[in-house]
Amino acid sequence: MERGSALIIALKNRVLLTLFIMLLAAFSLPFLSYAPNRLLSGKGISLISLLHGPALWLLLPLSALAVLSLLAPLRRWALFTALTASILLAMIFWLSGDAAQQLALQGAPLARTSWGSGCWLMAALCGLIAADAITRITPSHLWRMLGNLLVMLPALLLLFSGQLDQLSLLKEYHNRQEVFDAALLQHLSILLATMLPALLIGVPLGVLCYRSERWQTPIFSTLNIIQTVPSIALFGLLIAPLAGLAAAWPWLAKLGISGIGMAPAIVALVLYALLPLVRSVVAGLQSVPASVIESASGMGMTRGQLFLRVQLPLALPLFLTGVRILAVQTLGMAVVAALIGAGGFGAIVFQGLLSSALDLVLLGVLPVIAMAVIVDSLFKCIISLLEVTH
Repeated sequence: MERGSALIIALKNRVLLTLFIMLLAAFSLPFLSYAPNRLLSGKGISLISLLHGPALWLLLPLSALAVLSLLAPLRRWALFTALTASILLAMIFWLSGDAAQQLALQGAPLARTSWGSGCWLMAALCGLIAADAITRITPSHLWRMLGNLLVMLPALLLLFSGQLDQLSLLKEYHNRQEVFDAALLQHLSILLATMLPALLIGVPLGVLCYRSERWQTPIFSTLNIIQTVPSIALFGLLIAPLAGLAAAWPWLAKLGISGIGMAPAIVALVLYALLPLVRSVVAGLQSVPASVIESASGMGMTRGQLFLRVQLPLALPLFLTGVRILAVQTLGMAVVAALIGAGGFGAIVFQGLLSSALDLVLLGVLPVIAMAVIVDSLFKCIISLLEVTH
């Protein structure tokens, strides 16, 4: 009985134990990939072959995670788990950069060292282990975001210190730094240029749908139809009419409106953004209790005062949830908009695909993922703060 009870207690932290087993399985995958140039397939380098000298310190956080995975998932152990995952992540980055530097001294100038599947998997698992531990430390989205940022801080310091400069991904960045900066500005411009008109159109439509059931069905039916059209098809459908408008009224062309470029991309992205935005407005207004509305009306509030002072503040968390969804959705779909000349990180992604350069593709994909995670986290923090105040 005692052994059975001890085993049950040991297996309580099943999440960490599962992630740790997957971490060990990553040792069987290539940790790095070494290729003669950026276009050829690389030769895999295992992590075990790199474990000598200072790299042996990598076994220390692995051993600590092994012990922590056999302990009950108590809050007091969660901080140690997050700290250990942060150290392991930093050591993985350091080891990959150190190995890339040594290979650069031995190989040709065009040779490239890239992160292998084992390195990507281990880095992702370290992030999941830390995120799970931070979730058990605090329920606050703000503190969770700060905790995850602190976990990533040692790895980010290594990134900015130049330790990883010999990796192929960083070489692609340094070779295209001006293009990268321009793509970042274009991507943010697409996001802002989509959000503003979407809010100006979507919020009044949502209020109209909430107040009039007669308009609700046709509006939602139209927005659902738009949502089912594939993004590439919608981009293509907008080319001809916008090109015709620019030809008929040349002053529109001077404003940047044409069949290709930013204009059709923004129009399509605004159309895609309307459905989640209108739904969130309607859901937020419907979530306001009828008793609260009756009390406010009994106090003599006008319809406008009732909306601005009572309904809108109470509906704001659900409304911001819709804004969060459309912001993340826009960041992702803006990548596809590069096919019609909208620019942004999608241009880097498709350039990498056309030249079969995986690291160039990653140079465009990873910033989009990072931006989406940051935007999503910021909105979650704002929504959680609003829910606490209400």
